[in-house]
Amino acid sequence: MFQTQATALLYNISAEKSRKIKFIFIQLKIHIKTIEKKDYNKPIGVLAGISDIPTVDTPYEGEGFLEEMLVFKGFTEKQLDEVLLRFRSNKIPKVNLKAVLTPSNQTWDSITLYKELKKEHEKMNS
Repeated sequence: MFQTQATALLYNISAEKSRKIKFIFIQLKIHIKTIEKKDYNKPIGVLAGISDIPTVDTPYEGEGFLEEMLVFKGFTEKQLDEVLLRFRSNKIPKVNLKAVLTPSNQTWDSITLYKELKKEHEKMNS
């Protein structure tokens, strides 16, 4: 079900920050996909390249969200640690909303994942 190719989904990352993040991912041979608002209603798994999940072809037309979000698919623990270490050593400002793609969240759309991560982040920081 999960391909082994590590993939990172980027949401709302500024051009400068995105350039730095993409450089790190390219060095680590991690596939990168910048997600546009029109694709927010597609399942996260589909956006990450999993082909056996039913998809939605209608473009998203809702309000969306402006906060930065990263989704990691197919990362080993070592790869994840390495990415976060390189973010810190390159002084890349923290992305608060981060998730690992799982069997339970791979069918969620971007808005559902965003709301869930936002809730978790607020709980952890209250």
